[in-house]
Amino acid sequence: MSDSLHDHAYDNLRFIRETMERAGSFTSIPGKGGVLIGITAVITAALAQQLGPTREWVGAWMAEAALAAVIGAVTMIRKGRGAGTSFRSTPAKRFFVSYAAPLVTGAVLTLALVRADMIWVLPPVWLLLYGTSFVSSGAFSIRVIPVMGVAFMILGAIACFVPFAAGNALLGAGFGGLHVVFGLLIARRYGG
Repeated sequence: MSDSLHDHAYDNLRFIRETMERAGSFTSIPGKGGVLIGITAVITAALAQQLGPTREWVGAWMAEAALAAVIGAVTMIRKGRGAGTSFRSTPAKRFFVSYAAPLVTGAVLTLALVRADMIWVLPPVWLLLYGTSFVSSGAFSIRVIPVMGVAFMILGAIACFVPFAAGNALLGAGFGGLHVVFGLLIARRYGG
């Protein structure tokens, strides 16, 4: 087999493999939205740093979570419409179910921990569960998503062993820095 024919066959196989992966994957992850979420999270981390482990601190981060959800939803819908992605497809449904389960768990644990005045535990809980949501949903999405999830989980593990102020800074590094870095990567490699 000549080198040219071998290269052509390899290119065809790679194209088929990538097409099959896309057919079974949810690809409307908004990179630009991730960057914007990251920027707002850095601002929130800076503001929340002055509040300490208080209910006001929780309120600041809950406001950030609500804003991030709106940014994520709007940019995901725009990217999906532009690409003709169905949010009712099997890969999309699998992505959203596996993404949502750890987040719902995080919401319930947040309520329980705030009620028990254990706010200092929230940074590692949030980072670990948010990372878990991306590791699990990444099985139905683009390859970089589970990698991002592992990065969040590493920050969450570190947050388990540092003072609260450092945990808040790790929230800024994760929800801020990781979103910006991976958002740029997604926007560049996966369009928008």
